[in-house]
Amino acid sequence: MWTNFFKLRLFCCLLAVLMVVVLVINVTQVEYLDHETVSATFIDSSGQFISSQVTGISRNPYCGYDQQTLSSQERMEEDSLLAALHRQVPDVGPVPFVKSTDPSSSYFVILNSAAFFQVGSQLEVLVHVQDFQRKPKKYGGDYLQARIHSPKLQAGAVGRVVDYQNGFYKVFFTLLWPGKVKVSIFLVHPSEGIRVLQRLQEDKPDRVYFKSLFRSGRISETTECNVCLPGNLPLCNFTDLYTGEPWFCFKPKKLPCSSRITHFKGGYLKGLLTAAESAFFQSGVNIKMPINSSGPDWVTVIPRRIKETNNLELSQGSGTFPSGYYYKDQWRPRKFKMRQFNDPDNITECLQRKVVHLFGDSTIRQWFEYLTTFVPDLVEFNLGSPKNVGPFLAVDQKHSILLKYRCHGPPIRFTTVFSSELHYVANELNGIVGGKNTVVAIAVWSHFSTFPLEVYIRRLRNIRRAVVRLLDRSPKTMVVIRTANAQELGPEVSLFNSDWYNFQLDTILRRMFSGVGVYLVDAWEMTLAHYLPHKLHPDEVIVKNQLDMFLSFVCPLET
Repeated sequence: MWTNFFKLRLFCCLLAVLMVVVLVINVTQVEYLDHETVSATFIDSSGQFISSQVTGISRNPYCGYDQQTLSSQERMEEDSLLAALHRQVPDVGPVPFVKSTDPSSSYFVILNSAAFFQVGSQLEVLVHVQDFQRKPKKYGGDYLQARIHSPKLQAGAVGRVVDYQNGFYKVFFTLLWPGKVKVSIFLVHPSEGIRVLQRLQEDKPDRVYFKSLFRSGRISETTECNVCLPGNLPLCNFTDLYTGEPWFCFKPKKLPCSSRITHFKGGYLKGLLTAAESAFFQSGVNIKMPINSSGPDWVTVIPRRIKETNNLELSQGSGTFPSGYYYKDQWRPRKFKMRQFNDPDNITECLQRKVVHLFGDSTIRQWFEYLTTFVPDLVEFNLGSPKNVGPFLAVDQKHSILLKYRCHGPPIRFTTVFSSELHYVANELNGIVGGKNTVVAIAVWSHFSTFPLEVYIRRLRNIRRAVVRLLDRSPKTMVVIRTANAQELGPEVSLFNSDWYNFQLDTILRRMFSGVGVYLVDAWEMTLAHYLPHKLHPDEVIVKNQLDMFLSFVCPLET
């Protein structure tokens, strides 16, 4: 009896030890999988490489943004956003120009070449970058843009770029139309230039400076302003009471802070780069330069069978990339049928009895200008506002249409804005009643490109809160967000408004408004996919496509 009891105890002990061993193995495996998940490489909808492999989130101490009072959820979101935009640009020390990325020596090859591709097929392209000595690069971090296009068809779409961090990149395209399709790859900035842009973003956020005019009677003074200011001189605190958005000006010597009249862009700091750094920003050398193919740079695409085409359309789901493509110069979103508003009467019919609010920078002011030019019944009412600044107002009394534009609050690089017109978008949204006849469109991005990302995240957080409140009290209100867009770049513009900066802002914008219940006009893809040169203010054909998409949200096709 005792022998059996001893054997039973021994068996139980062995079983317990075995269970502990299995538990430890499982925990270790879970930790490993979790580490793999955190370190995964993924691609944002812009088509550019992003990595989330971050050992710790480092916040920029600029203006005390690292000391913000955030809820646990807000801090987690900010950590996630900063981590997602952490670029793996190796710290290889000073790199001479000849060892930096040379687009003319680099090349790409089509990997899965075939006699024919079907519409809907994936095309894979391998990019190999080399330096100016024609030696292969051993690390990544270059900023590439990629698209496929058919010039005769006026068709185009963007590609998705993966950085393998060893000098090789892979680009994935979805072939969306039949015909001869050409591949184009561009080096926007070499990795060595990206490191310089990172340094400027962290160390020189005040490289665009602003000023305000103070006046009382015959006395006037001009002082510098910004999100925060260095030194210990007396300041005028113009921080917004409702949103908490900070803004300061040096206090005039003779006038009170209440005498501020206007806000305007002061200028751009010079001498930001060393001679060695300047070599990484040369037009015609390494800024938005094409990378050539070492073989064929085009493929032939044949139509897909009808049954397979239907299956393709049904399988797109959410998070579709690319979000759309051009065909015969018309943008075709992949998730819904977009209408063409080629006649002013079509726009009038869509906007009848509606109030349309446009908030943001000059890229959404283009919408106001296009509509008031194209629709003759929409007559602009002269408010005496400064040209290109606003606020602007247009009215169609016959059809009860009211169209408004107002710029966002500082920082804003306009020439002259009356200080009384410096309204924050969030506050404007809080004053809108909303309803089925209210349409709101927002574009806030370009004027934040020089600041640390925390400044932009804070601004969008305030706007998002106001949007959520608006949709809560008036669920039938239509809210549309216009994304950032690519633009022309030269050596100086790259230091202030690089596509790389704006790509970061665009990524943050998409993530922060995902799931909020707003509609997105993908201006980023609509500029990258088009054959026209990139511009901060895109040409009319692109603006028309943006507005066709916007109006298709407001007045969708009946199904």
